[in-house]
Amino acid sequence: MKQLPATASVNTQVLTALRAAVISGELVPGNLYSVQVLATQLGVSRTPVREALIKLAQQGMVRFERNRGVRVLLTSLHDLEEVFALRLLLEPPAVRRAVGRLEPAQLKELRRTFVQMERAAKADDEFTMFEHDRRFHRALLEAAGNTRLAAYVDGLRDMVLRRGVSTARESRSLDDIVAEHRTILDLVEAGDADAAAKAMREHVQHTAELLIAQEAGSGPVDVDLAWTEGVMRTH
Repeated sequence: MKQLPATASVNTQVLTALRAAVISGELVPGNLYSVQVLATQLGVSRTPVREALIKLAQQGMVRFERNRGVRVLLTSLHDLEEVFALRLLLEPPAVRRAVGRLEPAQLKELRRTFVQMERAAKADDEFTMFEHDRRFHRALLEAAGNTRLAAYVDGLRDMVLRRGVSTARESRSLDDIVAEHRTILDLVEAGDADAAAKAMREHVQHTAELLIAQEAGSGPVDVDLAWTEGVMRTH
């Protein structure tokens, strides 16, 4: 990792740098790291590094081990199941609420984000497409009026990224992914809260089914949300 420039936003920079290092695998899953060593690498004090690692630990990306440092955690197949169980619980009702709260300017920005996502897919730029995909989901979650929820779902998405897996080009095309978002956007713009929530649920569940089957090395799976237990079941 590169040393960071000294600015007032050093805490944010440290969090961003460490998060990116974990997701990219630069900080290797399973390995232990010293807070002091990480601080030295980044050219900052221990305090912002420790604060950033606490946030990453809350997101399930690292674990503090007493008198040893922090260990980067590997995302398991069970973790993926839990991530999508939580997303299915949180995102559809948030979208339903967002439809009734979106201001014209927010709708315009959501459409702009989708157009950028669509252009990136046509250019075969997977990384940029998924960056806009992430902004699209976050915009809807924030429009629901809960910024903590938006940040939490972002953390769940990071857990999937940390495993280094994607359905893109594996079990569906970039255009397929864009099409699912187009359906959501059209229903949001039409003001149909229930249908938009249903479309979001179908999108997240479809992603879960494809990704879990892909990682399990099996054929298609039927992923169902067990509401009373709050876990994902695969059949």
